[in-house]
Amino acid sequence: MDGSIVKWACGVAEAELSEPLPRRWAHSRGVAQRALGVAGVLGDDTELLTSAAVLHDVGYAPRLAVTGFHPLDGARFLRDIHAVDERLVRLVANHSLALLEAEERGLRDTLETEFPLLDDQRLVDALVYCDMTTTPDGEITSVEARLAEITARYGSDSLVGRFIRRASPEILASVERVETALAAQPR
Repeated sequence: MDGSIVKWACGVAEAELSEPLPRRWAHSRGVAQRALGVAGVLGDDTELLTSAAVLHDVGYAPRLAVTGFHPLDGARFLRDIHAVDERLVRLVANHSLALLEAEERGLRDTLETEFPLLDDQRLVDALVYCDMTTTPDGEITSVEARLAEITARYGSDSLVGRFIRRASPEILASVERVETALAAQPR
């Protein structure tokens, strides 16, 4: 991948999110900024992560919301309309433990079959870190505050609330692995 993929990804995300969902667009831009901050631990995969970060919520765009499950809708859009690199599509499809939410929605088999989880735990963790340490307005936050915000926004007994409760231990572990890798980087 060269730098043009990040520029392309930003253009697609902006076109789909900026007008109908400006707050979601702000979040996506913030997640992409966080991705640039973990460049030191990803090396050659920084552009892939940054592209996935800015596109991770594209499936929320009203015109793309076919199933109502944004990771699946976004990944299908990127695969079917844009023929995007498979690793990028699989990162978008599986961001922030989407398989657990897919299970809550009865879509786990569909998501796993169409978009298998990447084997590269560094990339998976890095996208979790970027998403789960960015507020809905695109600001940096702690993972604990982000998890609390999601639970408060959707309600603890909602489908998303149940998913977040189940996913929290692994979200926290992913963030911790990235923070440990970042702390080990030479300054």
